[in-house]
Amino acid sequence: MINFTDRDELKHDVLSRIWFTYRRNFAAIGGNGPINDTGWGCMLRCGQMMLAQALILRHLGRKWRWNPQVYDQIYWKVLSMFQDKKSSYYSIHQIASMGDSEGKAVGQWFGPNTIAQVLKKISVYDEWSNIVVHVAMDNTVIESDIRKLCRLCDTDKSNSSDINGGAHHKTDSEGFTNCTFNTGQKNQSETRQRFMKSERWKPLLLIIPLRLGLTDINPVYFDSLKSCLGLRQSVGIIGGKPNHAHWFIGYLGEELVYLDPHTTQLFVNLDDKSSTDDSYHCPFPGRMRLNQLDPSVAVGFYCGTEEDFDDLCLTFHKFIIRPCKNPMFELYKERPAHLPSCDSDIETHLACNSSDFTVLKGVQGADGGAGSTDSDEEFEIL
Repeated sequence: MINFTDRDELKHDVLSRIWFTYRRNFAAIGGNGPINDTGWGCMLRCGQMMLAQALILRHLGRKWRWNPQVYDQIYWKVLSMFQDKKSSYYSIHQIASMGDSEGKAVGQWFGPNTIAQVLKKISVYDEWSNIVVHVAMDNTVIESDIRKLCRLCDTDKSNSSDINGGAHHKTDSEGFTNCTFNTGQKNQSETRQRFMKSERWKPLLLIIPLRLGLTDINPVYFDSLKSCLGLRQSVGIIGGKPNHAHWFIGYLGEELVYLDPHTTQLFVNLDDKSSTDDSYHCPFPGRMRLNQLDPSVAVGFYCGTEEDFDDLCLTFHKFIIRPCKNPMFELYKERPAHLPSCDSDIETHLACNSSDFTVLKGVQGADGGAGSTDSDEEFEIL
């Protein structure tokens, strides 16, 4: 956590986040479906932004900053994984199609829980990133379940310098003072050294869908939400206000700072050497008061090493659970006897590999446990 007083540094940090918005004139989803996602894709784009931030941390580290004048091969590979083409792992095409497995037809609204479940299913095919996406259901984080998932493949080795494929490219608001964001502690060299020391741990993106009120958010959770955004493992919050999903990346007093996907831009073919990435970076973040937030949200955290996860659990106890009479979520070291097992999650990570990507839509059993009985309506942004 840091209090920014350098407006230029703050603006550069925000500008470096990958910004996904509505797009138009991309190839029809499913061959004869929508050619734009205006009006229905905002939560999908927010999920893309949260995951893209996790992958930037995974491959480049928290100190990385976007420089349009410098070609960064790893950055371009990450960005290309989200471009609006069926062949891209995390494209709007793959996410919308995978929504069928969550009961959402192409073109239908997603809630925070739905996008989290879809990203979990798709991520198993991304062998380069080799990341575990875990969705903690029922307001409950169980340490032992997560450790099993992240320690599954002890022999897996991901090399962030292995860049095959991706696009080939070339190619810069209102500032905030005393604004709180997570900035991390390690430079890129130190981050890569930590990867080498943690070969037995698959990097983790932990997403916790929450319902923090009935029709309006309960003010008792305001401080906890701000604490989440201030943690060094934070990759933001997806949520919003009625009919408008946002990706929240920081706070200023009682206001949340967010990137807004509700701008329709033309499709950009990132495989074209003449294209630029300027439209994927936003110089003007928005602000919204905490009491305007819809009660359905999902908070996200990235843990590149097991030490990061250990620290996150300790921090949860210190800032989220212990100080609160009614904490946003519970944290257990072991799975309580009254909860179903998470075996289907583990089976999914063992069974799936990138060779199955062409039949992505047919993946089964990735929800597991409490998640399989969850009603999406509970988490829908209405």
